[in-house]
Amino acid sequence: MSRIIPFRQALREAMQEEMRRDDSIFLMGEEVAQYNGAYKVSQGMLDEFGERRVIDTPIAELGFAAIAVGASSNGTRPIVEFMTWNFAVLALDQILNHAAKMVSMSGGQFSCPIVFRGPNGSAGQLGAQHSQAFESWYANIPGLKVISVSNPYDAKGLLKSAIRDNDPVVFMESEVMYGDEGEVPEEEYLIPIGKARIAREGNDVTIVSFNKMMKVALGAAEELAKEGISAEVIDLRTIRPLDWETIVNSVKKTNRLVIVEEQWPFASVSSEISYRVQKEAFDYLDAPIRRITSADTNMHYAPNLVAAYLPDVPRTVKLVKEVMYLVK
Repeated sequence: MSRIIPFRQALREAMQEEMRRDDSIFLMGEEVAQYNGAYKVSQGMLDEFGERRVIDTPIAELGFAAIAVGASSNGTRPIVEFMTWNFAVLALDQILNHAAKMVSMSGGQFSCPIVFRGPNGSAGQLGAQHSQAFESWYANIPGLKVISVSNPYDAKGLLKSAIRDNDPVVFMESEVMYGDEGEVPEEEYLIPIGKARIAREGNDVTIVSFNKMMKVALGAAEELAKEGISAEVIDLRTIRPLDWETIVNSVKKTNRLVIVEEQWPFASVSSEISYRVQKEAFDYLDAPIRRITSADTNMHYAPNLVAAYLPDVPRTVKLVKEVMYLVK
């Protein structure tokens, strides 16, 4: 049986259910306890689990990420909430040089089961230092799994899988989606890490996206449908490992590919997808692969510049028409 709940509640339920199941799991981060979370994701969890398992930290991302790495190597399973992945740049040393390398550097003697989670990307007029998308950064690190979700159902199922995983997992959300509502089952369920979702079936073109850019991809598909163009939309869900089979099979069916992501263009997720598709499905392509990313510059504060910086539906529709040779 399902009900409609907000994104933040889906995340909260995933953590609560896993913490009830396993006493070694705990949550730590800035404002997660007394304040009930900066985005109210952890609301009520301090009351249920107490201050030993829901822990407020200082504003010191490097420090509390290091504590989590040490704790995970000693039999616990931390969930680390970053107020934003923009701030987590300070913790990159621990994520890159310790969490991601723990298994290989110890010869398999130590695992590092941690979930690093929090909002990623732009959330409006927040300026250059608070508007960056980091999926491709973390996906470039061997030893990490990277998940980037777009809806409450996937958020809950994948977060539960991430918490149970024995490897460090980077779990990316969005500030502007925490209030989004969606259908989520009451009964327990898990979504496997590494499996994309076909959000909309189609025959004329494949649109690949993830996180909140799925709204752009699906919006473009709706507009295209009004003109008789059938777009298949794929939600990657997991960036590493990436579900190549679903992407390639879709391209073999539609013969065209457009990728929408909120990352800077150089060495992005779309760059890797483009390479892999031309390698494995070149003979099926009827047009060059096209993509729309954030602008290759820093985000500015002015609303018109924010709009120009981010991918949107009209530009995505135009790209699709270009790969179909309907416009130049």
